[in-house]
Amino acid sequence: MKHKAGLIDNIEESIIAALLGLMTIITFANVVARYVFNSNILWALELTVFLFGWLVLLGASYAVKKHSHLGVDAVLNMTSPPVRRILALISVTACLLFSLLLLKGAYDYWAVFADLPPTSGRWFPTGFDMTARSQSFYEVQDVPMLGVFRFLEDMINYGDSYEKLPKVVPYIVLPISAVLLVLRFSQVAVQIWKGEVDRLVASHEVEDELDEIRSSHERETREGPR
Repeated sequence: MKHKAGLIDNIEESIIAALLGLMTIITFANVVARYVFNSNILWALELTVFLFGWLVLLGASYAVKKHSHLGVDAVLNMTSPPVRRILALISVTACLLFSLLLLKGAYDYWAVFADLPPTSGRWFPTGFDMTARSQSFYEVQDVPMLGVFRFLEDMINYGDSYEKLPKVVPYIVLPISAVLLVLRFSQVAVQIWKGEVDRLVASHEVEDELDEIRSSHERETREGPR
């Protein structure tokens, strides 16, 4: 299990690093093209925005997994362990409900671009809206169509060709990231229930730094001036 978890961590970290690296390369290439060759990579800005969106959305679920989100735990630190566990369960339940609502909204927004029916119901799915108008023909503004996605023309665009990348491709990160958020908050809820952790936010960088400063000061005091 640990080997499998480590493999998944490596995959997620590699994807996030690749997205960041591509953003850097594309931005650098566009700067060189503009100031050295007096030209412009037309699709660079839009693609960078899409990559940044993927980075943030996928990184959000990874941060939940690693307990790396920022949070205020001053009140938690003043409570007893049983109370702290109850408060943590309330917090993770609220986050889980939010992520489920986000999943519905993300799927509904993306589904019409994929020629799929969005869900019905205002807050929670009550079925599928089969009367919703397909928007599978919608394209992005600048990023050109890639040959690897030509199969989408027959699959969702009824044989019509795309000149630009269809929106279904970059926007698929919305339901994927929402599913990952639901999964990660569910995993944290199980960890809190089992007593493995006592809060959503388990990273205390500031406290660690203060402890390190105190330890260094105490060590210098014991050793005295050199």
